[in-house]
Amino acid sequence: MSATAAADGGGSAARSAARSAARHDLPEVDEFTRPYWDAAVEGRLLLRRCAECGRAHHYPREFCPFCWAGEDRVTWEAASGRATLYTWSVIHRNDLPPFGARVPYVAAVVDLAEGPRMMTEVVECEHARLSVGMPLEATFREAAPGIAVAVFRPV
Repeated sequence: MSATAAADGGGSAARSAARSAARHDLPEVDEFTRPYWDAAVEGRLLLRRCAECGRAHHYPREFCPFCWAGEDRVTWEAASGRATLYTWSVIHRNDLPPFGARVPYVAAVVDLAEGPRMMTEVVECEHARLSVGMPLEATFREAAPGIAVAVFRPV
């Protein structure tokens, strides 16, 4: 045991072991976000839209981040699944499970057709083909039994 680990009673080693065993790609599904995650399992992307200002937003929030309208004015709506590539980075190293097994992968920000920007991953595309404004469509990857996440591929 290192001097540092001995000084904290071995807690650092335990935290390190727990970190390497944890999955860092799984959402924390709660009552509010359950409709979003249930739709993803069905291959549908949902957004939230404000009835007060009319703007859509992503990630799901109970209130409108633009005009602060409350949850009674913000509802779920199906997104088209269409997007364009705003920016990306090819990740060659990631020590957090399970990302290390996926390298290299493309972490990206896309502009959804409905307006919001979304952090995601681009799949099924050679890295050299990536370009700003590239049309993309949503597809879904099973992250765990009963959990799917939206990723995007070229149209």
